[in-house]
Amino acid sequence: MDRTRPLAALITAAVLAVPGITALSSAARAADANLAVNGGFESGLDGWTCPTGQTITSPVHSGSHALQATPAGNDNAQCAQTVAVQPNAQYTLTGYVRGSYVYLGASGTGTTDVSTWTQSAPDWQQLTTTFRTGAATTAVTIYTHGWYGTGAYQADDLTLTGPGGTTGQPPAAPAAPAIGTVTSTTVTLSWPAVPGATGYAVYRDGTKDRAVTGTTATVTGLAPSTPYSFQVTAVNSAGESAKSAAVTATTGATTGGGSGDLPAHALVGYLHASFANGAGYTRLADVPDSWDVIDLAFGEPTSVTSGDIRFTRCPLTECPNAESDADFKAAIKAKQAAGKKVLISIGGQNGQVQLTTTAARDTFVASVSEIIDEYGLDGLDVDFEGHSLSLNADDTDFRNPRTPVIVNLISALKTLKAKYGATFVLTMAPETFFVQNGYQYYGTGKWGGQDPRCGAYLPVIHALRDDLTLLHVQDYNSGPIMGLDNQYHSMGGADFHIAMTDMLLTGFPVAGDPARVFPPLRPDQIAIGMPASTDAGNGHVTPAEVTKTLDCLTKKTNCGPYTPHGTWPSLRGLMTWSVNWDRYGGGEFQRTFDGYFG
Repeated sequence: MDRTRPLAALITAAVLAVPGITALSSAARAADANLAVNGGFESGLDGWTCPTGQTITSPVHSGSHALQATPAGNDNAQCAQTVAVQPNAQYTLTGYVRGSYVYLGASGTGTTDVSTWTQSAPDWQQLTTTFRTGAATTAVTIYTHGWYGTGAYQADDLTLTGPGGTTGQPPAAPAAPAIGTVTSTTVTLSWPAVPGATGYAVYRDGTKDRAVTGTTATVTGLAPSTPYSFQVTAVNSAGESAKSAAVTATTGATTGGGSGDLPAHALVGYLHASFANGAGYTRLADVPDSWDVIDLAFGEPTSVTSGDIRFTRCPLTECPNAESDADFKAAIKAKQAAGKKVLISIGGQNGQVQLTTTAARDTFVASVSEIIDEYGLDGLDVDFEGHSLSLNADDTDFRNPRTPVIVNLISALKTLKAKYGATFVLTMAPETFFVQNGYQYYGTGKWGGQDPRCGAYLPVIHALRDDLTLLHVQDYNSGPIMGLDNQYHSMGGADFHIAMTDMLLTGFPVAGDPARVFPPLRPDQIAIGMPASTDAGNGHVTPAEVTKTLDCLTKKTNCGPYTPHGTWPSLRGLMTWSVNWDRYGGGEFQRTFDGYFG
């Protein structure tokens, strides 16, 4: 016997002499594995439920992809995954994050749910937390998210280390989906929940169209007057169910609200008809032939809530060169004979209109009809600004509005459309705050405190989408707006117009809610609103930037940093404030349009 053998070696020998110790520790080490699927996001979002997330190629912590998601006012942009685990077992959750107020956590542990977070991580920062599962726990949900209304965050290389659980079985197939609202370009589906499902996949004509977490979905981007077949599957950590029975829906016909005789590409302009300013007064007969739709600005209410709209032409004391009523009406007829549309525009910056009662609604219909009939106009432009439209606190779904000023306006416009028929031209000129801002915020928000005007035009546009001739959002006098790339875009260049228009033509989840998607409008319903000159409003862009905008949206060339989700050669055209300001500035905007579209 070697009496000089080291003590450590003797201890090791003693431990090895205890039956089962070696096998037990080796088995425990072998059981610990990374259980997170696609934690590096190299396979897109496979394995994750990320309603507002996307994969990016820069910045990344490792590999070639990472996750990026942007919280909204009532959505923290969570990405989650359900993982099979063992009861009474220890787990370590780790990930790398960038951004402000980024969280990493686990729920459904059966003991104490855990999370960790960083207030600010300008570069990749590792977050780690641990938990022990309960006696009956077989699955946990791991997640990462940001905080409400903050900027985009990134996450990469998420791991869950511990003993793996049994994967179980995929859920049963869902019942056949029910067909809900059908438009010319969208179909809404719903189905009963399936026990054990953590999400669902919607198939269109046998091809996976989208993944959702709830039991409703709106399929967008469809062609008018076309039949489609839809099926649904249920998914969980064990896999995907068989497809449901198929249902068929046929999209509606294109109506376009009296747009059939507009030119393929139209130039829309506002004519200062009731007031004078620095741009001077322009007689209607002197408006150049390039202008296809002429909006007479403005009809205004006798009081904010009366609904009584009056159109008073600019008095000679302000506009000494104004034509007589007879000449004005003759000019309207001459423009119409030349194929132009002349509309009354209601509202404007100073014309606040709130149809708070059904009496105000009926007065609105009667008074607007009187103006249309007196001047023989082609239709109506709705230019409600300021505080005309806002949402009550309990009005949270743009598809089913409850606020009286919204409901009454929709009813009034539908009544006017029914009264004047298929040739009635209906246009709208909302500000970005009331439309695209709805991607991030809607009304007062989930927690309250938001501006109730956020996204308030969306229910009006949605309810009238099949009657709407043109939507020309004012891409000017706007603050930064988040686009579908989850980045903020500011006025002053093509990028802003491209991002804002892409939202209208692609559709977007309202307030980040994947169950409430605002469907896209047809490209022939969209004109891009721009100021005619630097005098006309903030956000003026040069002719080169106008051309760049049109190239990107109609040809997908010359796009710059923002890449739109499609190509729309049938984009209707451009709108500007205003005919007067363009004429005052030498006709630059008109010449740019004519030079591009011919």
